[in-house]
Amino acid sequence: MSTLTEPISVHAADAHDLIRVVGARQNNLKDVSVEIPKRRLTAFTGVSGSGKSSLVFGTIAAESQRMINETYSAFVQGFMPSLARPDVDVLEGLTTAIIVDQERMGANPRSTVGTATDVNAMLRILFSRRGEPALGSPNAYSFNMPSISASGAITVERGAGAKAEKVTFTRLGGMCPRCEGMGSVNDIDLTALYDDAKSLAEGALTVPGYSMDGWYGRIFAGAGLPMDKPIAKYTKKELHTLLHAGPTKVKVEGVNLTYEGLIPKIQKSMLSKDVEAMQPHVRRFVERAVTFTTCPDCDGTRLSAEALSSRIRGKNIADLCRMQISDLATWLRDLDDPSVAPLLAGLQHTLDSFVEIGLGYLSLERPAGTLSGGEAQRTKMIRHLGSSLTDVTYVFDEPTIGLHPHDIQRMNDLLLRLRDKGNTVLVVEHKPEAIAIADHVVDLGPGAGTEGGEVVFEGSVEELRRCGTLTGRHLGDRVALKAEVRQATGALQIRGARQNNLQGVDVDIPTGVLTVVTGVAGSGKSSLVHGNLAGREGVVVVDQSAIRGSRRSNPATYTGLLEPIRKAFAKANGVKPALFSANSEGACPTCNGAGVIYTDLGVMATVESTCEECEGRRFQAAVLEYRLGGKDIAQVLAMSVAEAEGFFGGGEARTPAAHAILDRMADVGLGYLTLGQPLTTLSGGERQRLKLATRMAEKGGVYVLDEPTTGLHLADVENLLGLLDRLVDSGTTVIVIEHHQAVMAHADWIVDLGPGAGSRGGRVVFEGAPADLVAARSTLTGEHLAEYVAG
Repeated sequence: MSTLTEPISVHAADAHDLIRVVGARQNNLKDVSVEIPKRRLTAFTGVSGSGKSSLVFGTIAAESQRMINETYSAFVQGFMPSLARPDVDVLEGLTTAIIVDQERMGANPRSTVGTATDVNAMLRILFSRRGEPALGSPNAYSFNMPSISASGAITVERGAGAKAEKVTFTRLGGMCPRCEGMGSVNDIDLTALYDDAKSLAEGALTVPGYSMDGWYGRIFAGAGLPMDKPIAKYTKKELHTLLHAGPTKVKVEGVNLTYEGLIPKIQKSMLSKDVEAMQPHVRRFVERAVTFTTCPDCDGTRLSAEALSSRIRGKNIADLCRMQISDLATWLRDLDDPSVAPLLAGLQHTLDSFVEIGLGYLSLERPAGTLSGGEAQRTKMIRHLGSSLTDVTYVFDEPTIGLHPHDIQRMNDLLLRLRDKGNTVLVVEHKPEAIAIADHVVDLGPGAGTEGGEVVFEGSVEELRRCGTLTGRHLGDRVALKAEVRQATGALQIRGARQNNLQGVDVDIPTGVLTVVTGVAGSGKSSLVHGNLAGREGVVVVDQSAIRGSRRSNPATYTGLLEPIRKAFAKANGVKPALFSANSEGACPTCNGAGVIYTDLGVMATVESTCEECEGRRFQAAVLEYRLGGKDIAQVLAMSVAEAEGFFGGGEARTPAAHAILDRMADVGLGYLTLGQPLTTLSGGERQRLKLATRMAEKGGVYVLDEPTTGLHLADVENLLGLLDRLVDSGTTVIVIEHHQAVMAHADWIVDLGPGAGSRGGRVVFEGAPADLVAARSTLTGEHLAEYVAG
């Protein structure tokens, strides 16, 4: 008797195993069509600017988020950011997208690792239930909540009558009243505010933005201050009015205005913001004029005396927030209390996730604004590790950024765990170790900018290794150790460094050579370099902090390139330079030089549309008639750096000042960027390299670079090493904080910190030539570098 096997019919609902993209044209994508397998890990590779982010973030994730937003009511959508539909023909099989990017966490000075991850909230509830003495609600332990007391009359109705009764109301908050929950108080150096030998009319004030030519001069005069008298000769009353006067109504030229003394005005306008969020010139002023000292009342804990008096097993909430997270997780395990068992389980899981993801070295009191891009990304990832969601799309932007080779394996395991729960994981990545775990690879290229935007390969990692694309050819790249290293010309001494987790470090950084400072994440690299070298004379620091600018800002405005271009246009046409600025006289009057018009539809999402008057070119039609070398200003801003380099390098448009800036941008690997591209569209690595190009013009004997390989394709690392060599050969000392083995191998000197992270790090475990580190294999870095060089 034969048995026939019936074919198993696939249910229609199980047939949607692909995310299909057809005809994607977002940014530089050229009608890209691609099929991405669901519930698998797909890596997107390609040179910087090839279109990876445009495809993953600008097309797939953007449309998923837009469609989710459309499910909300029109009223709710009015409070949400407006999302334009990506330029794509077909998108099928999308699932809910969760984006875990490298954007720094909010620079609110009261935001800490604990408040950003809800661990603080759980600890406050724990103390409100079990703290001795008991203080009341969780608010009593919050440094964001001030104590409030009020008294007054209330009307109580009883039966037919009503009676007024006096009541007193008190709510206990945990905020330290002296520092208002900031943990530090500030002292202002008056000599940095003004030059007392000058009068106000002569420009005595040295505070950014306080020019006497505009309204400030009239307001100061309206407040009764003598404008022509040197400040040194002011009476006590006049000096008090200038510095300390509270808000006072004054009438200036028939207009009612408010005058306020310099110090309260600076405290409100500048010191209420996080230093990291300030514009560079304001930050330099604040660093020069203001001394921040630990609050003497709360000793930097941000909490009131009452909150600090409540304890669990001898520790108050500030003690727990100060502990390294890995140590806090251990402390909590010994806390056995059935009445708060679910709360303890939730806390334990979150803290264990910190340790698992390689952030166990952080403390909950660490300000969120001080986390690096990689740390911020991994902190955001924590909330997803315990999620019960499946069949969602997780989108990661270089999750290995800021990770030592030793830590990359741990990150890989976490990505695979998310995939194995039944999720689609999309990763934009450059590191071979991270690409190696992908089930599917989409390689974009062949070049960057207008030279890219095409899918040049789809398939497995093994097939990628065998194919001829730029990524495939460079996947097995190795940089050999130098046969000879440069000799130091001197040393930058660091003695007794104790910032953060540093344990009294003494080290000499050699000058005249390329030094790489390395070590596992959290070992103290940034604390050592930024905490002890930044601010020294002649030291130029290029870090990973975001470039802050409006959507009008672009590479031309940020680097100062627009200035010589405007002057060249003005000179060639005999008109004013201001005509060639989209933020000034030459701006299109309809869109005010933005190129787009934003239409607010009340309760519905704001619509963004290209300006019909200027067709997105941002300038008046009359301005576009002026030409330089046959091109108008809009055409010049649409050029890539590489094109503009040739354009301004010779002929009628020859402009040496512009050419020098373009040269530096090309040097750092940004030849594909267009001059007028909004800064908001740049990746983290592109922003850092743009900063490097700008800072290279400064006269500095020492350059400090913080992970310059961030966002760089394997093929571009070679160009970066060439740039570093040129800097050193020109007599500059270059110090690089880096995890990339190619940069370590290329160094003249290595300073390795460790042996672990947090309290288990903070010591120099090796200093010397890379060859000696490889030979000794005495540290984690040494082991990984030896494998890299041998491989």
